[in-house]
Amino acid sequence: MKSNVEKVSNLSRKLSVEIPAATVQSAFQKIFNGIQKDVTIKGFRKGKAPLATIKSLYGDRVKQDVVQDLIQKHYALALDEHKLEPISYPEFEFADPSENKDFSFTANFDVRPEVALKKYEGLEVEKEKYEFDQKKVDQVLENIRASRATFETVTEARAAKMGDVAVIDFEGFMGGAPLENGSGKSHHLELGAKQFIDGFEEGIVGMKVGETKTLSLKFPDPYHSADLAGKPVEFKVTLNEIKAKVLPELTDEFIKTLGGPEDLASLKKSIEDDLKETEQKRIDDAFKNRLLKVLVKENPVEVPPSLLKEQKASLVEDFKKRMTEQGMGPADFESYVQKWDSDFEKTAAEMIQSSFLVDAIAKKHDLFTKKEDLDAKFKEYAEQTHIEESRIREFYGRPEQASRLTYMITEEKVIGYLMKSVKVKEVPAGSLKEEGN
Repeated sequence: MKSNVEKVSNLSRKLSVEIPAATVQSAFQKIFNGIQKDVTIKGFRKGKAPLATIKSLYGDRVKQDVVQDLIQKHYALALDEHKLEPISYPEFEFADPSENKDFSFTANFDVRPEVALKKYEGLEVEKEKYEFDQKKVDQVLENIRASRATFETVTEARAAKMGDVAVIDFEGFMGGAPLENGSGKSHHLELGAKQFIDGFEEGIVGMKVGETKTLSLKFPDPYHSADLAGKPVEFKVTLNEIKAKVLPELTDEFIKTLGGPEDLASLKKSIEDDLKETEQKRIDDAFKNRLLKVLVKENPVEVPPSLLKEQKASLVEDFKKRMTEQGMGPADFESYVQKWDSDFEKTAAEMIQSSFLVDAIAKKHDLFTKKEDLDAKFKEYAEQTHIEESRIREFYGRPEQASRLTYMITEEKVIGYLMKSVKVKEVPAGSLKEEGN
């Protein structure tokens, strides 16, 4: 076997391998013999069909098997010979093999960058100053009341207003023709909930029971239905009934129905504790992200193109899933991705760079995940989720989940190490500067 390596770029390599004809012929012979031994061909006893017949019937399939056999074996040998550690899946190029000729193939892949740890202790990182807004407790209380609200028919002769539920009949028209799926009878619409297009709910405000009104509106652009985007539309609306929202009072009796604290003071304390815990976690998580960004800024690492492409695609796909769940249409999604393409790429690059640096620091200070770390994490998850530890271990026994958990724990240990020397500067949320620029 002959092999050589071409440096395509700093992190990209092209490995060329040439396998002598004798080795190729041996690979063909081994596979043909295996088929001859196992196959049954009409007119011959099992294992007794002539090799020429086997070759004529199974030649194309054997070529595929020979390629797989030769590449699998000699690719590994060539990597070992040149002391190469690919960080991406190789792209192979080759021609169909011939039984009596040399066989050549090339493999293109990226290699791990060299990581030079320049400055990772004593990093200066800004952290959002924790400031709790007591008004958030009141907002949660109002949300609780709203979630248990009842609606009572308004008997006084007044107009509909925001917050009411309007019971309406409506018909939609475009160009004088009925709008498909654009009508409804006795529809309950909460005014201000933004359930209909802009202007619809606002148009009902001020109407009185029994009144009919035509609303001249326009569909937003973009819109989830491209055929309607930006088009003018008219809705004929009749107000049948007005229901007013009635919020429950925060009495001890009402609070007990929530299944938690039994009086207002205890409820407020519980809400405040939850909000503070959530807010503190948000600030801490944001600080860890800023710490990693500063680490990347102080210790530049070249990013392998294949990993960047893969990580960026993963971020975009994750974003698509979340936005689709929130109702974003394909057109809006594509527009967003194009607009923020550079941000996706920058984030992907920082994630890859930080992973290389975490790995290097873990290696230097023996911070890689150990068995006792995994045992502690399994126990922690079991206590948090009330799921049997054996089931949690079974889940993380899968390669992909095991890899993610192992890296997460290693990252936590590295961040813990960096935190021992980090210089934290607390600033108000609005004063945080963007890291990594």
